[in-house]
Amino acid sequence: MAALILLLALRTYEETGIADARSNGSLHTAEATITKLTSHTTRGTDGGGQDGGSGQWFVTTVYTIELRVGDETKAANGVPDDSANDFQEGQQVQAGLWHGRVVEIDGRDVWLGWHPGGWDITLFVTYPLAMGYVIALVVAAAAHLAGRGGRVRLERQERSVPWAIGFALGMSAIFVLLGCVAFGNGIAYWPVVPVGAGTATALAGLRRVLRRARAVGVADAPGGSAPAQV
Repeated sequence: MAALILLLALRTYEETGIADARSNGSLHTAEATITKLTSHTTRGTDGGGQDGGSGQWFVTTVYTIELRVGDETKAANGVPDDSANDFQEGQQVQAGLWHGRVVEIDGRDVWLGWHPGGWDITLFVTYPLAMGYVIALVVAAAAHLAGRGGRVRLERQERSVPWAIGFALGMSAIFVLLGCVAFGNGIAYWPVVPVGAGTATALAGLRRVLRRARAVGVADAPGGSAPAQV
């Protein structure tokens, strides 16, 4: 789980850094030469009959573009046809780089970004599990610190309700983000949104649980009385 969360954090940092660099024009630029163009064609149909759709065949072509940048060879993978159709082998181009990764070629976006393939599909599928684990760790750590501070000690079942509420809100945020992607409004730092919203909600719920537990503890103590409302 630690390796999965680390990989997710690194990918989020990578995509956010690239998006910021492109938006503020801080990509490193270098002269490059296209050394090889390799096309990858996929054919299929959009359905028809009981499957729905018109049954029309489609052809999708993407390219792998290899470049010589100084003494290094770099590659841009999954470049769509409309971004690569004017390039040719031996062409001198201007490459936009982010920490050595090819992001732009002659001002055209060639970075694949978040995509349903490779490690990204694994991160997409396992994200709810990683999110729930992070929220559980934060809630457990906050409850432990509250106990060490002498405020009150909570049992696992008492911590489960705030965690469940935070996890549910995080899942809701995932569906909202999926809706945004469907309308072409995806954001590079999307993994931060559900886990951040879920964690904040869980901690707010934990705080209420701690207040109730502390109030019960004071009221049940010898000579105790219910505390004033906070």
